Amino acid sequence: MKADPASSPAESVCRARRADHAPRRAPAVLALVMLLAVLLCAGFTALGLWQLQRLSWKESLLQRISAGQSGPVLALPAAPAAPTVDLEYRRVRVRGQFDHARETLVRASTALGSGYWVITPLQTEGGAWVLVNRGFVPAEFATPASRPGTAPLGLHEWVGLLRLSEPGGSLLQHNDPVARRWYSRDVAAIASAQGLPGAEVAPFFVDALAAADASQTAPWPRAGLTVLQFNNNHRAYAWTWFALALMVAAGAVFLLRTEWRLTDSPPA
Repeated sequence: MKADPASSPAESVCRARRADHAPRRAPAVLALVMLLAVLLCAGFTALGLWQLQRLSWKESLLQRISAGQSGPVLALPAAPAAPTVDLEYRRVRVRGQFDHARETLVRASTALGSGYWVITPLQTEGGAWVLVNRGFVPAEFATPASRPGTAPLGLHEWVGLLRLSEPGGSLLQHNDPVARRWYSRDVAAIASAQGLPGAEVAPFFVDALAAADASQTAPWPRAGLTVLQFNNNHRAYAWTWFALALMVAAGAVFLLRTEWRLTDSPPA
């Protein structure tokens, strides 16, 4: 910057410093940046709070699973009675006779690969019905005739895990009873599609546990594949979102202070 020949050197220095302290951003741009910062901060905070809610849910689930594995085997709840969430994953004793003609296949992805859960209605000695997940089969064993061994006939007694109904379908795929495409174990919908009397069907299903002497070469369907271990990283996820919210807030404060100094601080 060239100094005005009519001005003294001191006046030229003052004008140069005033130019350095001129506003760097238009008010509209600054307002837009602040609005974006507020939205990001609010969004990151909301995600952190959501992860804390997920943490509480996951810890409750893990406690139920632990209690179910270590607690005593319970009697099967009466058919019309809706079980509370505290009974989920509890071991229950089941006794009755399977109706293999009303078998339903539900899409499944397990440690053994993709295939189907075999859901078979079982009628208890009292006349009530309960849907039983007898286990997993690969696609090549989807039909009963293709499976090695024989299905259990007559009165049958065993221990399984009580599970709550999964209405609707999966996250991206909805159940289609008419086309017999099932993506979740929706007890009410499956019972209705199979013509079971709704008032006599238990509002839960039971996952069969693997027999004590079962091996990897056991006949299909393969029981005992219920997922009982879950990752629990929600606390770390929550702190990550909160840290991002804090970083955005700190950046916004730094920008505001910088703009204030550039605009309002008197030149030295």
